[in-house]
Amino acid sequence: MLDELAAALRRHSDRPAVLTSGRSGRPRIRATRGELADLADGYAAALHHHGLVAGDTLGVAVRPGPRALSVMLAAHRLGLRVAVLDPSAGPEVLTARLALARPALVVADAAAQAVAGWARPLAGRARLALPRLADLGPVRTAGPRLPGCAPALRPRSGPTPDRTGHDGDAVIIFTSGTTSRPRAVVHRRAGLDAGMRAVVDLVRPRPDSPVLGGTFFVLVPTLASGAPVALPARSARVLARQVARLRPQASYLTPPQLRALLAHRPRLCGRFYSGSAPVSAALLDRTRRAGAAQAWGVYALTELFPAAAVEASEKAAFTGAGDLVGVPLPGVRTRVGPDGRLLLAGPGQAHRYLGEEPNDWVDTGDVARLDGDRIVLAGRSKDMILRGAENIYPGLYEPALHVPGVNLAVLVGVPAEDGDERLVAVVEPEPGADPGRLRAALGPVLARMDAARPDSLVFAPVPTKGRSRKPDRAAAATLAAAATDRRAPAGGRRRG
Repeated sequence: MLDELAAALRRHSDRPAVLTSGRSGRPRIRATRGELADLADGYAAALHHHGLVAGDTLGVAVRPGPRALSVMLAAHRLGLRVAVLDPSAGPEVLTARLALARPALVVADAAAQAVAGWARPLAGRARLALPRLADLGPVRTAGPRLPGCAPALRPRSGPTPDRTGHDGDAVIIFTSGTTSRPRAVVHRRAGLDAGMRAVVDLVRPRPDSPVLGGTFFVLVPTLASGAPVALPARSARVLARQVARLRPQASYLTPPQLRALLAHRPRLCGRFYSGSAPVSAALLDRTRRAGAAQAWGVYALTELFPAAAVEASEKAAFTGAGDLVGVPLPGVRTRVGPDGRLLLAGPGQAHRYLGEEPNDWVDTGDVARLDGDRIVLAGRSKDMILRGAENIYPGLYEPALHVPGVNLAVLVGVPAEDGDERLVAVVEPEPGADPGRLRAALGPVLARMDAARPDSLVFAPVPTKGRSRKPDRAAAATLAAAATDRRAPAGGRRRG
C-alpha cells in the first residue's frame, strides 16, 4: 500500500492531503498531495546522500503529520527500516532502545529533541545524542530548527535507488521492557501492508470526504484511498469544534480522546472507531447518542493491528461476563492456550521481536474465551489479583462497572496486612455526574460480582499512562491504598 500511496499522491496533486485546524476548528490545509509527494522525494534524496542503504535502520522521532509520513515514505523507497522513537520515554529508556535498534541515523523534529533532552544527557551513554552544531553527527532535524538542535535534514533533488519491490523489515515499534532489556516488535513490509489493507476493509474510506485521525495506520490507508486526513486537535474543546466543522466520514480516536471530546457535548457524525485501550459499551453508546452513525471498538495490538472489531449495538447486547471485542477480522486466526491466554495469527502480524526468533503465534497476554467465533477478554494475565483462594481477572468484571455516568473504572489489588489483597474499584465519574446516584447505580452491579465483589469503592480520576493513556493500574492501586486507608470501605466489604 505504501507503493500505491507514493503513486496515488501524484494523481490530483493539488487536492488536500493533510488538514489541521485553528482554535475555531476551521479546517486548514497543512499539505497537498503533491507537496507530500515532493517532500518524500526530497527526503529520499537527502537520506541517500547521507549514505544510508537498503537494510539500514533509521530512527524517527517526528510528530505525526506531513514530515513524519514523508520520512516514512522516503525510508520505504530506499529499503530502510524505521525505528519509531518516543522521546517522552526518558533518556535511560531511550538510550537502551537506541542500543538495541542501532540506527545509522536519527531524524527528529525540534519538539522531540526538546522533550528528549538529547543535547548532553544522552551523549555519553549512546553516542547518538545531538552533536555540537559545528560537528557532523548521527542526528538530523526534520523541519524548523531551534537553538541547540542537530543540523537540518534538508530535502534534496536527484535520483535515488528504488527498493520498493522487495520484502524486508519495515518498522520497529518499541512496546515495553526495562531499560536493561527493552522489547520491540518488527513488522515486515508484507505484514504492514496486510494490516493497512485490513484497515481499509474495516473503515471503507471514500475519496470525497475527510477522515479524522493521527496514527500511521489511519494516514496511509486514507490517503491511498484518495481521501484527505485531518489531524485531531490536541485540545478537546477545539476538537469538538473541529468535528462540527469538518464533518468527517470516519474518525479514529483513543478512548481517552473520545471521553474528553464527549465531555464537551459535541455534535458527531459519520463512523467512529476507538482502540489502543479498553473500549467500554457505555463509551460506544455515548458516542452513538452524540450523533455518530456507527461506533466501533477496535481490538488491536502492536503485534497485530487490527485484530477484531465490534459495533456498539452488538457490544451493548452482550450480557455475558468479560469484554466482548468482536469477531476476528478476515484472515486472523485465534487459539486459547492451556493457561487461558489468547493467541493470534494472521497476515498482518509482526514477524518477530527484535533480537528474537520469529513466532507462528502472537501471545496477546490477554486471558480470553471464545463465544462462538467472537473474542471475549477477561483481562491481562499479569493484572490478576489474588484474594483468598480466588484468582480474579479485572477485565472480566470491569465492563459491568461502566454504568451511565461512569467515565472509566478499574479493579485493582491493594496489599492487606495479612498478606492477602483487598480488591478496590476505582471509578471515575463523568463530568457533572452525582456520586450519590452513581453509588446507588453501582450497588446492584457490585452485589452480582460474587467472589469478585470489591472490598471498597473509590470515586476518583483513574490514572493513565503512555501515549494511548491506558489505565495505569499501579498508580490506581497506590491511589486506592491511600484512599481506603483514610476511610472505611463503601459499597463493599473489608477482608482481613
